[in-house]
Order: sequence, then C-alpha cells, then structure tokens
Amino acid sequence: MRYIDEKDAGQIPGRLLSENEQFAFACHPGISCFNQCCRNLNLYLYPYDVIRLKNCLGISSGTFIDTYTHVVLREGSFFPHVLLAMAENGEKTCPFLTDEGCRVYPDRPQTCRAFPVEQAVYFEAGKPRLLHYFRPPEFCRGQAEACYWTVKSWEADQNAGFYNQMTVEWAEVLGLFSQDPWGEEGPYGQKAKMAFMAVYNVDDFRQFVLESSFLSRFKVKPDLRLKIKNDDVALLRLGLAWIKLMVFGIRTTQLSPKK
Repeated sequence: MRYIDEKDAGQIPGRLLSENEQFAFACHPGISCFNQCCRNLNLYLYPYDVIRLKNCLGISSGTFIDTYTHVVLREGSFFPHVLLAMAENGEKTCPFLTDEGCRVYPDRPQTCRAFPVEQAVYFEAGKPRLLHYFRPPEFCRGQAEACYWTVKSWEADQNAGFYNQMTVEWAEVLGLFSQDPWGEEGPYGQKAKMAFMAVYNVDDFRQFVLESSFLSRFKVKPDLRLKIKNDDVALLRLGLAWIKLMVFGIRTTQLSPKK
C-alpha cells in the first residue's frame, strides 16, 4: 500500500483504473503460469489479513506473527511493516502454496485477493481513498484471457469489499505515522510495542483490555464494548481508536478517557 499525493497518481507503475474502466483477467489451473505469482514475494500483511489468517490456521495472532512473518522497521518509517515470510526452499514459495493451489484461499491476504490490481492511498479532505492500478507481471497469461472486469465487479467476485474497508480504516491510522510520534522513547519503546500489539496481536490486546484497568480508564462505545470479548474485528477497531488516542491524542466516538 503506497501513500501518494493526488498529483502523483499518474506516476505509479501500472494503469490507473477509473471506476467503470474494464481490464481483462482470469486465473485458473489450466493457465501456463498458474501459481507462478506465489513465489519470492514482498507481500505486506495488514492487520485484518493477520486476523483472517490466524483464525483460518487455528492459532493465536502472536504465534502467527512469530511463525509466518518478518516484522521490519525500515529507515524513515515510524511504524513496522509486517511481511509474509516465504518458505525456505529454492523458489521461496508462499508458505501456504500447495500443488493444488493456495491452502488458505478463502482467507488469503488482500494483496493476493486484489491481484492483478494494486492499490495506493491518497487523502481527500483528510480521509483516505483507494486508487486501483492494473499491474500484472509480464509472465502473467491471465491478462490475455477474454474475461472482463471493473474495479467494483472484481472486488465483488473476490469478496474483497470488507478487506478494502478495513484497509481504508488502517490507512487512516497508518497515515498519522508520516511523522515521528515517539520522541525520546523511540520506535522500539514500550509505547510503540503497545501500539503494534493493538493492531497486529489482537489476542494479547484482548487480554490487556479485559484483564487490566483499561475499561475503568477509558469510555468505550457501548456496542463496541459488547463485541470485543469475542469479535476480533471489533477489537481491531478498538485498537485503531486506542492508537489515535494514546499516540496522537485524537479522541473518537469509539474511545475517550473517562473523566
């Protein structure tokens, strides 16, 4: 996910797709390049991706992060990137790739779900907006198939609507980290670790919310409070609101300090 200014929208590689513009694509086992795109990837995972994948695999979010990801804080960044760790084989395949295809296909990450479309984010009147670019790799034969889509029809076909919504909600928070918010404590301090936990390790965050003094110190929107015990998405949304408040001092309707 790239952050761009609107004036730079035409500089991103790939064809910027308008709302009703069509592109041709189909992927199926009979195509010569089937599964070739699942190798040697820099595949970024967003918080909702981790929720879907850890639940699919039946493991905790902490175990998923430790087992299947690399967490990287790159120079000039103030919040870590989470990348899917490729398998330790010659082709560096996706760890979920099998001879039959993807073993987590119903819960595949948004980047895989959107392929061959890539996304960028720019802020319009302070709110994030997704832009969509048609950008299959050169080896992809799927772009030669006579099957035509728009951004919306492809989103519907891939059940990507809620993924896109969660990406926009995450982008709104991640965009706040364009400047260093950590001060002397730095990006490896306790505050930064708590912020990472709030969005990428929802199981530990749930324990923190329910077993600490959190609910006595903060006013949580009633319908959200009812859901956080069992609903990972509700908990993620609480985590996003908590980062806004804890790190940036931004109050939301979801969360505010108790007087």
